[in-house]
Amino acid sequence: MPEKLRIDKYLWSIRLFKTRTLATAACDSGKVKWNGAGVKPSKAVSIGEEYEIKTEARRWIIRVTGLLTNRVAYPEAIKHYVDLTPQEELDQVKFQAESFYTGKRPSKVGRPSKKQRREMEDFFGDEESK
Repeated sequence: MPEKLRIDKYLWSIRLFKTRTLATAACDSGKVKWNGAGVKPSKAVSIGEEYEIKTEARRWIIRVTGLLTNRVAYPEAIKHYVDLTPQEELDQVKFQAESFYTGKRPSKVGRPSKKQRREMEDFFGDEESK
């Protein structure tokens, strides 16, 4: 196990951020806090410390239980921290996920299909050929 590990590398390795660059940016913008204060990406992580992390998806409160230097599979990564996030916040995130709009329009609503366009052209007459 490593003796020193940067917080940005740790957050990337336990899969809270997709890239190390995103983890570094979160630290720089104050989205990673230790004892209520923002941390720099170079802060050394120690076992037993608690961090508050705000990602795009949700807010995390974690306690470090092990150090990882490399990114590993999710089932292995979750063994290196304990999620202390209150249940109320998890329920709120779940509620938001259920009402999430994907941008896909409902079937049979919106722009006409090719068949419908042809039927409309037959009904109204082909104005382009005139």
